[in-house]
Amino acid sequence: MRAMSTVTATSIEAEAQGFREAFARTRAEIAKAVVGHNEIVDGVLVCLFAGGHCLLEGVPGLGKTLLIRSLSQALHLRFSRIQFTPDLMPADVTGTTIVVETENGRDFQFRKGPIFAQIVLADEINRATPKTQSSLLEAMQERSVTVGGNTYELERPFFVMATQNPIEQEGTYPLPEAQLDRFFFKLVVGYSSREELSTILDRTTTGEQPKIERVLDGPAIVAAQKLVRSVAIAPHVQDYAVRMVLATHPSGQFATPMANQFLRFGASPRAAQTIVLGAKVKALLGGRTAVSFDDIKSVALPALRHRILLNFEAEAEGRTTDEIVQNIIDTLVLDAR
Repeated sequence: MRAMSTVTATSIEAEAQGFREAFARTRAEIAKAVVGHNEIVDGVLVCLFAGGHCLLEGVPGLGKTLLIRSLSQALHLRFSRIQFTPDLMPADVTGTTIVVETENGRDFQFRKGPIFAQIVLADEINRATPKTQSSLLEAMQERSVTVGGNTYELERPFFVMATQNPIEQEGTYPLPEAQLDRFFFKLVVGYSSREELSTILDRTTTGEQPKIERVLDGPAIVAAQKLVRSVAIAPHVQDYAVRMVLATHPSGQFATPMANQFLRFGASPRAAQTIVLGAKVKALLGGRTAVSFDDIKSVALPALRHRILLNFEAEAEGRTTDEIVQNIIDTLVLDAR
């Protein structure tokens, strides 16, 4: 029994080391094209290996589209891009049934839409109508598409990365809470620093074309996703993640004073799942096979910022969801036993 436990522990450690190396190689390949934004790149990769989807928010020109294109080049996966516009229809996303001429007459055939890929870029998702936005819901949650009464499974891994522009609100349709909740992380892309902007100019105005090498294929990514779920989490650490989510519920047992004052609705159980899975990825990257309190803290902000709703008082005072979440991280007791 002891020998079997030793072999198992050794095997897991070897897999964890391979995961860290693959993560580092993928990050290095993306860095050939994307300058800076290290936290954003890491967040996107955490989403991928945890089996979730990612929402990037930032003003135009910050490299959001370049990031997902670079990721698709570093991974041996089928990539498609959907440019969301007000006239985009659900069938333009999922596909449609068409009539074709055959030897036996006319027949109906299903022509797959761009959602039938392994990495899907939903560019400027808030420009499409709610009906079209909802066409992504089943694919993101169930990894399948239903058209004309027939259900089609999507190939694994399946990763959606959506972008939205926070400053142009005219002619846009803000994502409903139900769809926001299906994104694993919401990452806010900031401006580049002086040095980073200079490097961007060197790369883009001199004819330099970085060549991104492929690092991982589909089966390797699926194996990594299974490895992430095998990471252990102690009951008191898991309880910390649970209490962190409950702390966002106004008037709840664990609600902080700021949550009571400024929140209208708190995060869903899916937020707790996100925090635990994201923390498991962080644990592997830190060389550990069990989740720590710091791992929980490191993923709380991108996991919660889009899952809580501010009330009128918070909006009137200019409060942000990031402030509320950060206050919870700073004040929540680690171990409530």
